[in-house]
Amino acid sequence: MSSKNFGRVAALSVVIAAALVGGMAGSRAFNRPSGATSAIANDYSEALDLVSANYADEVNYDKAGEGAIQGMLTALDPHSNFFSQAEYRRLLQDQESRFTGIGVSILRHRDGVYVQTPLEGTPAAKAGLRFGDRIDEVNGKDAREWTTQEVSKAVRGPEGERVTLKIERAGALAPLFFTVERAFVPQPSVRNAFMIRPGVGYVGLTGGFTKTTGGELKKALDDLSKEGARQSVLDLRNNPGGLLPESINVASHFIPRGETVVSVRGRDSGEATRYENVSTDPVDHPLVVLINRNSASASEIVAGAIQDHGRGLIVGETSFGKGLVQKVFPLPLGAGLTLTTAKYYTPYGRSIQRDYTGGSFYDYYVRHEAEPATPGKPTQVAPPNAPLNEPTPQPPPAPKPNGPAIQTAGGRVYYGGGGITPDHEVKPLDLTRPARARVFEASFHFVRQLAGGQIAGLESYRLNEGPQLGRYPRAGELAVSDKVLEAFREFVRRDKELGLSVAQVDADLDYVKLRVRDDLITAAYGGDAAGRFLLEGDPQVLRALELLPEAKTLAENVGGARARN
Repeated sequence: MSSKNFGRVAALSVVIAAALVGGMAGSRAFNRPSGATSAIANDYSEALDLVSANYADEVNYDKAGEGAIQGMLTALDPHSNFFSQAEYRRLLQDQESRFTGIGVSILRHRDGVYVQTPLEGTPAAKAGLRFGDRIDEVNGKDAREWTTQEVSKAVRGPEGERVTLKIERAGALAPLFFTVERAFVPQPSVRNAFMIRPGVGYVGLTGGFTKTTGGELKKALDDLSKEGARQSVLDLRNNPGGLLPESINVASHFIPRGETVVSVRGRDSGEATRYENVSTDPVDHPLVVLINRNSASASEIVAGAIQDHGRGLIVGETSFGKGLVQKVFPLPLGAGLTLTTAKYYTPYGRSIQRDYTGGSFYDYYVRHEAEPATPGKPTQVAPPNAPLNEPTPQPPPAPKPNGPAIQTAGGRVYYGGGGITPDHEVKPLDLTRPARARVFEASFHFVRQLAGGQIAGLESYRLNEGPQLGRYPRAGELAVSDKVLEAFREFVRRDKELGLSVAQVDADLDYVKLRVRDDLITAAYGGDAAGRFLLEGDPQVLRALELLPEAKTLAENVGGARARN
């Protein structure tokens, strides 16, 4: 089939798919003007013919067809999307909780894309990739100007195929070459689970909701229970959501049997479809749930159910507000799309979805990017020469709920239409100051040199092998001593491109120590160990621990009232 015909077929196919979805959603789909679908198809076909005959350059019909589909979906809402063949395959892989690649976490810094950490048990770890390795080439192609996404796409591929990387490593006299065989890489939902305090289990469910999420959570809770956990902190921060059945599965580990977890309403449905905990015996110990501005969709379903039923306290920041239900539809030739078919509501009837009609979709998403997506790690680094005397950026105000007041279990009142509002609002560590973004960049390059044995007088920090994944540093190990701090100051003095002064370092010394030790632990033990270290001083986690007695009282009061009824 020619590219031109593919563009036409793809666009017409989505018109037909939209018509079918409308028919399934309710009778209103049949009330559209007679011949509307054929008129749209004719208009598109005529426009394509005009472009083909008159456009100044060669026409890429594949892109034209994909753009037509995406344009239609964008006119509907922010979450209906078109996926090319490659993107659709990746979407399905993500839902399976694994993908085919080499298993490495990477990040763009000022002069290239660098390895942050290989993942445990993956080809990258077995090959010997390390923290601070700069990826200069992928299969012979210069990658020094590539984005993180471009490198990620290049190293993924069919299982069993090999990819060759040219690496620049601190301390190595010449470039290193690694030929890595691609394999299926697991993407667990539970990224960390451990005893954070005596009697208190922490579960970091931050990796999305896939087909394995419920099972992962059960194992984590069972393991922590064996270690003596009688209270829990469930971390849903930065969890973008995923599969509806798994959100019900997760909530059912905490919500009593027979209680509603979430309800779903289509545009013409007379009554909501309710999903209940019908199969899981929940844990009944005190619970605090952490959310932030990047907790979305399935994460909000879980947090909303726990909050409505008074099962635990919600701590952190107001969640993203993504309450639209997407159904995945395959299209001809391997492409696909996600289309909004209904809306989510909490057990007591609060709409989760935030309003998106008052501005652009850019504003809808960017409003939640004022703070970093990962605690302790900014999503972007400030330009080295940007002025430092500008006022500290302030996060925009939380959205105003546009739904009615709804009384939930225990007589508590909440509002819908703006995500899930925490019971206790707690701000994260402030990373919006430009100087802190530069400390982040400086620390990475400094520790890269330190781990490579390139900092005079600190050769004992040299790492002669890759990270010891699955382990955690001993107390006092990899300490940021006065000698390390002085070496960091000297590093900052010499590297003018960082745009950071020693005075700024000394003015924020606690944060500098945090950043340098985090990078040291990442280099020596991997990203999971570093994430666990950051939790020790995380203001939202510390507040969650303080609130466990209040969570216990709430659950007891609501449970007692339920028993009396």
